[in-house]
Amino acid sequence: MFKNDFTFTKRQLGLLLLIIGTIGFAAVVGIDLVDAGREGGIGPVQRVALGTLALMAVLGLSLIPLGNDLA
Repeated sequence: MFKNDFTFTKRQLGLLLLIIGTIGFAAVVGIDLVDAGREGGIGPVQRVALGTLALMAVLGLSLIPLGNDLA
């Protein structure tokens, strides 16, 4: 992985995007649940973040079946 000519495959990039999107989505929702005493719930910036992270996870899922082609 630390070679000078290393490149990501579509499968590796897909897994990376899926993991980041899933963990990030869970983190945003979890932070909102832990801070339950605060009024207002999920705000507009959190909605944008959740949408972006969900889109990232879906993009990652779509890249995984493409296999070992270079990204």
